[in-house]
Amino acid sequence: MHDIIIVGAGPAGLTAAIYARRAGKSVLVLERDTFGGQITYSPKLENYPAFQEISGNELAQRMLEQALSLGADIDMDNVVNVIDGDVKLVVGENGTYEAKAVIIAAGAKHRRLGLPNEDQFIGNGISFCAVCDGAFYAGQHVAVIGGGNTALQEVLLLSETCSKVTVVQNLAFLTGEANMIEALKSRTNVEYIYSTVVTGYCGEDALTAIELLNTKTNEASHLEIDGIFLAIGTEPENDAYRAVAELNDYGYILADERCLTKTNGIFVAGDCRTKAYRQVATAISDGATAALTACRFLDQ
Repeated sequence: MHDIIIVGAGPAGLTAAIYARRAGKSVLVLERDTFGGQITYSPKLENYPAFQEISGNELAQRMLEQALSLGADIDMDNVVNVIDGDVKLVVGENGTYEAKAVIIAAGAKHRRLGLPNEDQFIGNGISFCAVCDGAFYAGQHVAVIGGGNTALQEVLLLSETCSKVTVVQNLAFLTGEANMIEALKSRTNVEYIYSTVVTGYCGEDALTAIELLNTKTNEASHLEIDGIFLAIGTEPENDAYRAVAELNDYGYILADERCLTKTNGIFVAGDCRTKAYRQVATAISDGATAALTACRFLDQ
């Protein structure tokens, strides 16, 4: 049995592991997918203190190495349930784990459009990560769906190798940071389609085009492309924690500034919880807070 089990090895989870280990607690981190979480998809971070520029993957690797060097146990498993009790049970697909306290830092997944045949085209024309898949579309025409920071970061990267990048934004303007919008002005192979939503996917074995609808004019159009990158935000996957945590209407875990849930000994940190902003810095803050609160709970 560990003192603390942390579900998720993103910035929040790894920070929690670092703080808990420095407090002398035994720690097990369970990660189902990627060590480092969503930041591993970011080719460049320019707003993380102490680094003018660092890739998300490098930052995640440094966090992971620090947690391991302090003696945190880290394993791969997909958690499907958490059961409360004097001893908390964390149920994964590969086994059941015991702890005195649990920190949920499960992050969030890429949001999809929810259109027919979407699952069929994921990996066959629909991607979520330009760092991962951009090279497959070198010299080709791609579309990026979205207009926020994530979308613009994808556009900046893709426009370096793709022949053309079409940005499809549901609003009449971009919502990303001003410096990224400014940087894109010099990219002559980038075009913008505003006030428009994707209404359908076209293709047989692979995606070949998308159907569009202008929400102002109600005009439909057809855009032939070689692939699209969905960059419309994230959404939580918190069903496994409904028994021990209260969720809001959007599926995020309700918590206060101390990262407490409704259940004693169960804490939450990072993008999976209710909060005003979801950034690397705020996830790290949550991780530290959740770990300190959990350690205080254990020391009572």
